[in-house]
Amino acid sequence: MRAAALHSAAGSLLLTALAAAPAGGAPGVPGTGSTAAELRGTVVAAARAEADGIDFGTCSDAQDMPGSMECGTVEVPLDYARPDGRKIKLTVSRVRATQRDPHNSKRRVPRQGALVYNPGGPGGDGLYFPLLGLLPEWKRLGAAYDLIGYSPRGVGRSAPLSCQDPEQVFKGPSQAPTYPSESYKRERIAQAKAYARGCARRAGTALRHYTSLNNARDLDVLRAALGEDRLTFMGASYGTYFGALYATLFPSHVRRMVFDSAVNPDPEQIWYRNNLRQSAAFEGRWADFREWIARHDKVYGLGDTSEKVLRSYERARARLAEKPAGGKVGPGQLQGAFLQAGYYDDYWPHRAQALSAYLKGDPRPLIEQAAPVTEAAAEAENTDAVYTAIECNDAPWPTDFRVWDRDNTRLARVAPFETWDNAWTNLPCAYWPAPRQQPLDVRTGPGELPPVLILAAERDAATPYDGALELHRRLSGSVLVTERDAGTHGLAGGANRCVNGHLEAYLLEGRLPGRRTACAGHAEPEPASGKRARQG
Repeated sequence: MRAAALHSAAGSLLLTALAAAPAGGAPGVPGTGSTAAELRGTVVAAARAEADGIDFGTCSDAQDMPGSMECGTVEVPLDYARPDGRKIKLTVSRVRATQRDPHNSKRRVPRQGALVYNPGGPGGDGLYFPLLGLLPEWKRLGAAYDLIGYSPRGVGRSAPLSCQDPEQVFKGPSQAPTYPSESYKRERIAQAKAYARGCARRAGTALRHYTSLNNARDLDVLRAALGEDRLTFMGASYGTYFGALYATLFPSHVRRMVFDSAVNPDPEQIWYRNNLRQSAAFEGRWADFREWIARHDKVYGLGDTSEKVLRSYERARARLAEKPAGGKVGPGQLQGAFLQAGYYDDYWPHRAQALSAYLKGDPRPLIEQAAPVTEAAAEAENTDAVYTAIECNDAPWPTDFRVWDRDNTRLARVAPFETWDNAWTNLPCAYWPAPRQQPLDVRTGPGELPPVLILAAERDAATPYDGALELHRRLSGSVLVTERDAGTHGLAGGANRCVNGHLEAYLLEGRLPGRRTACAGHAEPEPASGKRARQG
């Protein structure tokens, strides 16, 4: 499954997939997830970065940026076992702390250092995160902290990774069979093998160094370059996973950490089994969305029960398979648009209205919302490449398609909405040419790590709630804030004032609620129709 775009205040994510037998993991220092050479290399790289700092200046696309945002670079080793070898540069952005109380401009606020953010992915680009400080929900944090965004290794301007010609990304319109035929499976296997070969051909020997562990090491080098003795970090979705790796590898370097919509870090779940659990969770969220549409049948006319709404959706799929809307939107594009609604319920009114309009003879809203944006092809290709490389490198995957076929066929019987599309996204990992690592056992003991804050929604589909519970168990002293009866992916700075209150109390004052704390879910979106609904 692909990472969603940076969404409102919270960021995005995605994650997915793997398990099976080892495939060439390197020997490491027990319990660290690193070889001794990589540990030494991280220390060397961090010391150099601390000495060099970051020379912030005008961003390269300054004409599109508010004047307060600055950009710079930090150099990291491609291979931490060889810190004197090839280097790559990560692009970093900053908006300095305003040190002004947003409710009283005459009152000065003490600066608390840098707050580094990652929006998830893998492949998500956090470079524009500091601009969130312009939004009301982030002004108090922007007063106390330098807001720091960056493009992780391989992403955007940070030694970008590529696996195929961007023109191949938005080929379509495409099919998305819920129960694929044997011939369709053979076609997707061939595509997965070709994609894996393309990654190896374009990246060469560098391909093996795009990993979550290296993302965690890069984060420590960034901390040092910013002049921070201890890191204040917020990661969303996949950002919680390598943030948890960081907490395990460098617990004494942590000041405060927020894990927003947590990935299950159990090594047995990284990544194949996480993928299967994610597909099952999306089925539940798809049901939530259909029930909401049914409650507003007077607006949308798609059916007054969840089952009737599903029949309306399937009718649209069948019609698009025969004749794509605008020659651009087929079942695959419809699936992608409605998958976004599984992440964020503020998409619900717009998607429901587009489906309703299409079935009534007006395809324009659906085309506007679901058609590929070809101008974004290069960015999408880069995101896909980084996503695939990191997840394939991070852990062992099943290498026999019969395992994938068995597991996804069984799951699709009860969770057909996203199961096979999720499998096809990750299938290149079955044929991956680079060595696989063994996942680090994320875990900290009492007193090893400062208290950290975990945010989770009970019905989050992209990172199912059991992942937050697992991370909470593994990070001693952590606190879990749960949004009840809600499923938005990425809670920080979003619609729930209770959640935001706990976030600000922690980051601004170091104050945490009880070990397990609940917030009532935010209000469901209001239905929309007509022109207003076409803006989603």
